[in-house]
Amino acid sequence: MDVLNQLVAGGQFRIVKEPLGFIKLLEWLFSIFAFATCGSYTGEFRLSVECANKSLSNLNIDVDFSYPFRLHQVYFNTPSCKNTDLVKVFLVGDYSSSAEFFVTIAVFSFLYSLAALVVYCFLQNKYRENNKGPMIDCIVTAIFAFMWLVSSSAWAKGLSDVKLATDPEKVIKNMHVCKQEGVQCKELHDPIMSGLNTSVVFGFLNFIIWVGNVWFVFKETGWTAPFIRYPPTTQEKQPAPESYGQSYNQGSGYGQQDSYGQQGGYQPDYNQQGYGQQPADYNQQGYGQGGYGQTVPTSFSNQM
Repeated sequence: MDVLNQLVAGGQFRIVKEPLGFIKLLEWLFSIFAFATCGSYTGEFRLSVECANKSLSNLNIDVDFSYPFRLHQVYFNTPSCKNTDLVKVFLVGDYSSSAEFFVTIAVFSFLYSLAALVVYCFLQNKYRENNKGPMIDCIVTAIFAFMWLVSSSAWAKGLSDVKLATDPEKVIKNMHVCKQEGVQCKELHDPIMSGLNTSVVFGFLNFIIWVGNVWFVFKETGWTAPFIRYPPTTQEKQPAPESYGQSYNQGSGYGQQDSYGQQGGYQPDYNQQGYGQQPADYNQQGYGQGGYGQTVPTSFSNQM
């Protein structure tokens, strides 16, 4: 057991833990369940024929039928209720085509799943060489998924017909002996169809599993590569926040030291122009030289 665990964990059987191999293993198992529940089925029902002459009656008639459900070949003996002769009564219908088609798809699915698992585990390099293995696997898986849908639908319809053909009440209505006066026919036991119902369920489960596996195999083919958009490999380098001030000063010149005054621009010298001198002596210069008028001469007080 430890050796098997080691093989599964780190050896060739590691693929079984991955979705591709795990789903293929499910396909293999469910294919077995599908053809086993249908191909090995055997059913029976029971009825009784009570004649007016009690000595001619048969109160326990067993009718057996099985795969492939060629019911027109199945017959049973009933009393004629007129004498000791027995009358053969055949069932109606041939439903072998849908049943055999279903089982055939199940068997081939089982074989293909087993072969695919062997390739996954021991021939992984050959499987991925030139990408041919995944492409073939994807196409075959899609075909089997479609065939499972068709065969399961056909077998579901065939099973409903089998149930009608093996219904004891329907069989009694078609028996001529039961139409005679004084003859009473009764059903004693209905056939058990749970195994066949299970086969239909496994058929549609196989369809779902194979459809799901199409996606995982499709990803291995590489056909999705042209439709995948990858992010850009390189991105423009954004300038550092502290460099904004340097570039702004260097590019615009607002922060440079070669101002108007140093570069020959207009920078008035307030001291040289007189703006920074002491207030004018109105008594000596007046409000302004050549302005609105002269101030009163300083000798005016002396004249007074």
